[in-house]
Amino acid sequence: MALFEQDNGLPEVPPDAPLAVRMRPRTLGEVVGQEHFCGEGKLLWRMIGADRLSSVVFYGPPGTGKTSLAHVVARHTNAFFCQVNATSSNVKEIRDILAGSAERKSRSGRKTVLFIDELHRFNKAQQDVLLPDVEQGTVILVGATTHNPFFALNSPLLSRSQIFQFKPLSKDDIVCLLRRALSDRDRGLGGYEVRISQEALEHLEEFCDGDARRALNALEVGVLSSARGGEAVEFDLKLAEDSIQRKAIVYDRDEDEHYDTASAFIKSMRGTDPDAALYWMMKMLEGGEDPRFIVRRVVICAAEDVGNAAPNALVLATAAQQAVEFVGMPEAAIPLAQAVTYIASAPKSNASYTAMEKARKDVQEGRTLQVPDHLKDASYPGASELGHGEGYRYAHSYEGHWVDQDYIPSSVIYYEPSDSGHEAKIAERLARIRELRGIKKQS
Repeated sequence: MALFEQDNGLPEVPPDAPLAVRMRPRTLGEVVGQEHFCGEGKLLWRMIGADRLSSVVFYGPPGTGKTSLAHVVARHTNAFFCQVNATSSNVKEIRDILAGSAERKSRSGRKTVLFIDELHRFNKAQQDVLLPDVEQGTVILVGATTHNPFFALNSPLLSRSQIFQFKPLSKDDIVCLLRRALSDRDRGLGGYEVRISQEALEHLEEFCDGDARRALNALEVGVLSSARGGEAVEFDLKLAEDSIQRKAIVYDRDEDEHYDTASAFIKSMRGTDPDAALYWMMKMLEGGEDPRFIVRRVVICAAEDVGNAAPNALVLATAAQQAVEFVGMPEAAIPLAQAVTYIASAPKSNASYTAMEKARKDVQEGRTLQVPDHLKDASYPGASELGHGEGYRYAHSYEGHWVDQDYIPSSVIYYEPSDSGHEAKIAERLARIRELRGIKKQS
């Protein structure tokens, strides 16, 4: 059990702990980033400063300060602090902590801040165990998660908690933390003479991807691996590149990043931005996404968002789908890229999609129409006796391959072609035909 029986329950930070752990903020004033809720005068600042903190959920990507802020909470509150990690905890441990919290409150009136890292790892039963004590105020729950809490957490627990969404740190925030670590002699690297170049700083801030832990770890690796006696460390671009290596791709195939990136991909194609569409596609592929998932979205976008404005879009999309099956990765990315750039660059129309939805609505809401006799199947013996097929006029027998004839027992318009791309020609032809039939455009 990660229960630290000190004055406030906070664990001691050993001198050989990673730099990112040693440099965690100790006060609200030392917190960097998350100004939208933790800046001076903002909601969380006020809650902590007034010691009126209720249960909260910290949600956001790694290295953005969730655990650090939980420790700040502990230092600013009169409550006892207890920390567990949901990946290694269980119901028995949680029940023991809650029982100890109830006893502490009964004995001294002191509340307990229970910090649960990776809260999304708790199943429904484990989350339910927390509810009574959270509701009664026996414990102040501070949960940290990288997963969308609206998907990962129970509704009852959510309703009892304030949610704060953490954002990746800005480049200025990262630089601030790096310079602070370099100058701090007690907790940081101030005991070393480090001459860091602007290019090295810019490389670390760029490739840490808003993750403070990653930036500080890279700084520590670079300094400690280059320190020689009392000599100064020349922290140049080459050392920065060696220290941080390739940026990790933040992409989870079955969580928020999966759905958010797919959404950005589709909307970029729809919005005629081939560059953005390619980026999001490659992020998914490099993150290990199934190319079949991607190409299905490409096919749908070709039909729904391009439609008859550029009919070849669907042809190219289905060809890319075949190529994914036939060629496989990594080469299948090439025909995928061709289809994606064509669809993203093509003129757009969702007229066929909206027409489909109008027709679907009519069918679902009870507008069930009977097939006119002249359109019914007349290929079987006895059909003529029923009058099936009688009066049907074969379009190809008439000039222009068209003849005025009813195909639905009501003059309705579902498909209204746009003036985009090839569909403009379709619109002209249909307008002439509908005019001849006396069908007016619906308002």
